[in-house]
Amino acid sequence: MVTMKLGSKPDMFVLEGLTWRSMTELDSDVVVEVGEMSFYLHKFPLLSRSGVLQRLISEYHPAPDDGGMCTLQLDDIPGGAKAFELAARFCYDVKMELNALNVVSLRCAAEYLGMTDDYAEGNLITQAESFLADVLANWKDCIKALETCEAVLPAAEDLHIVSRCITALASKACASDAAAWSTHHGAAPHKSASLDRDALWNGIGTGDTPRAGSGSAAAAADWWYEDVSFLSLPMFKRLVQAMEAKSMRAESIAGAIMFYAGRLLPGLKRNASFSNATSNAGSRSVTPRASGGGGASEGDQRYFLEEIVALLPAKKGVASTRFLLGLLRTAMLLHASPLCRENLERRIGAQLEDACLEDLLVPNLGYTVETLYDIDCVQRILDYFMSSTDGGLGTGYTSPAALVAEDQGSQLGLGAPMQAAATPPAVSPIAMVAKLMDGYLAEVAPDANLKLPKFQALAAVVPDYARPVDDGIYRAMDIYLKSHPWLSESEREQLCRLMNCQKLSLEACTHAAQNERLPLRVVVQVLFFEQLRLRTSIAGWFFMSDNGATDGAHPHLPGNNAGAIVPKGSNAADSGQDDTVVVTPEGKGGEGITDVKARVSELEKECISMKQEIRRIGKPRRSWSILTRKCGFGAKVQQAQPAMSGK
Repeated sequence: MVTMKLGSKPDMFVLEGLTWRSMTELDSDVVVEVGEMSFYLHKFPLLSRSGVLQRLISEYHPAPDDGGMCTLQLDDIPGGAKAFELAARFCYDVKMELNALNVVSLRCAAEYLGMTDDYAEGNLITQAESFLADVLANWKDCIKALETCEAVLPAAEDLHIVSRCITALASKACASDAAAWSTHHGAAPHKSASLDRDALWNGIGTGDTPRAGSGSAAAAADWWYEDVSFLSLPMFKRLVQAMEAKSMRAESIAGAIMFYAGRLLPGLKRNASFSNATSNAGSRSVTPRASGGGGASEGDQRYFLEEIVALLPAKKGVASTRFLLGLLRTAMLLHASPLCRENLERRIGAQLEDACLEDLLVPNLGYTVETLYDIDCVQRILDYFMSSTDGGLGTGYTSPAALVAEDQGSQLGLGAPMQAAATPPAVSPIAMVAKLMDGYLAEVAPDANLKLPKFQALAAVVPDYARPVDDGIYRAMDIYLKSHPWLSESEREQLCRLMNCQKLSLEACTHAAQNERLPLRVVVQVLFFEQLRLRTSIAGWFFMSDNGATDGAHPHLPGNNAGAIVPKGSNAADSGQDDTVVVTPEGKGGEGITDVKARVSELEKECISMKQEIRRIGKPRRSWSILTRKCGFGAKVQQAQPAMSGK
């Protein structure tokens, strides 16, 4: 901390209770009362330095019983008795020390007392301004000076001390951020770094995890977060606005806001209670250091939260989804304004693919609690995701053609460079959201109060092509059926329409075939598609074997001695399993074909027994044909039969 020495005389002031006395040979002839404190001083030192005291003393008319003692009241002096004590020491030329903690109040008191160079050269205003320039040049001291401005408002505002401190801090932070960013990205300015999301968010520590080492980009970018987190909300808000005006990166601003909110809103963490949050966070009029002792009201908490949400930069992805979901939970707890909650839901929806299932389980805190979790909130967030900008291109929405091309590329065994050039990234945002929603549906499905229409509405928002495999939605449906055994047969069939039987894996098909909770019609579809898939695969294997025997090698094989990866067919591709077989010229793999034939025979027997059961309960044979035609399977079976006849 920088300091400045003033005065040359030894200390002559003595404190007696609430009274300061100047111990000189002369008796005091003026008493200055500041609040409860009294100062017994002498007129001459004060008259020679202060224009205000000179005027007050000259205008004072003593009462007959005062004994010639001049009594002045200065209750409204900025900084109170402490600031006037320093000013009085300066008038007596007593040794004193200026630092970042007292220079602001002393500068305001000097202005109030009119201690300009018109009365004495090098007066207190000049000395305080000179030292204040040194304080503004130092980051730590500038932070301390800005904190002390709270106690002397609006005098500090009138003297532009607050604005000068904020400008100095913003300039230093922006310069440091720009230097750290250019150093970290100087070698590859257009290439974003690959960072661990658990430890960093866009290269900035979130406060939830330990900071990186001092040599990393994160440590170079966020070193100032903790310092500014001790500012009051109005000061912090003005500092953020100043940084935005100086074009600081949105990622750095969001990181500072996240750190600041984490200190004052412990309720952002899932394991924190509202009572802890209100007892530790500060109100709008105090600094975080002073807020730990007293509890803030719910209104102050709500005001603080809404201000933080409004401060966040509009750029997508600068604030982590976990942080935004924590704010949303707290906003619901504090009954924040609808505009604040909508703002958070839209932000979360724009980057929903980065959310975690645990954070998405928002408790239902409404006035009318029907379900354990707030399903309507997640529904709105999902709707915002699906409608987020540009038809979803690049923001969480991938066309069906892109997903099909990606799936085909993985089946055909394309090399990494070729596949990267021909297909989009391996996992598209909408596929990530589909998986997230399947997990969410499985978590909320056991709730007995969750109505079927609400469950269906949430599941139907995600399009069918977004799910490469329907195992997740099948699991959620099965949990829902198990927890709601009172559903009618028609309601069960209506629920099962959310699932595509052709996109179930072998394990899911095996489970579904034995699942008594599923309608009979769905079980028949599952068995039929599994049989059709296996028949098509066997037909393809025989076709490849015949071609290999005739031509010597498959045209797509890299060599006669190399194995070929042969796809089972489009239906197998939808299952998401690694359903490929290595066919070699030596004819290896015969044991696998034999096993598959046995499985096909078992499935045929199961289908025959089911047909007989259907006939036994009174349904004519024609109903089976109608069922297959309605599902669109008749043509596929006719095409698959000739291929299987070669067995």
